[in-house]
Amino acid sequence: MEEITEGVNNLRVIDSNKENRIQVSNTKKPLFFYVNLAKRYMQQHNEVELSALGMAIATVVTVAEILKNNGLAVEKKIMTSTIDMKDESRGRSLQKAKIEILLGKTESFDELMAAAAEERDVGDGEAQS
Repeated sequence: MEEITEGVNNLRVIDSNKENRIQVSNTKKPLFFYVNLAKRYMQQHNEVELSALGMAIATVVTVAEILKNNGLAVEKKIMTSTIDMKDESRGRSLQKAKIEILLGKTESFDELMAAAAEERDVGDGEAQS
């Protein structure tokens, strides 16, 4: 849980109006870091926007599917686009694919999260005995 809090605190927000945006990288963090971070964002803001460029798009889609398949999230909006980026080494512009997926809480989100927390607490109690 500490690493999620650390990730939230160190997250770079480009659009300051988007407090619920997670920019996903395919190299920096493990997949379930993003899954757990998205759960926390949904608890705080009722929805989360997952965003990625290029090769990280597969990671965003996987995170969204895990949350949906576990009954925690529903898709609200999917946006795709192409953005121009400057290639510093070659001095020319590159085009990169971009995806943004907006997920909202399901009606059973809070119930499922409470059950998971209770399960963890019971597991911790057994481990200490």
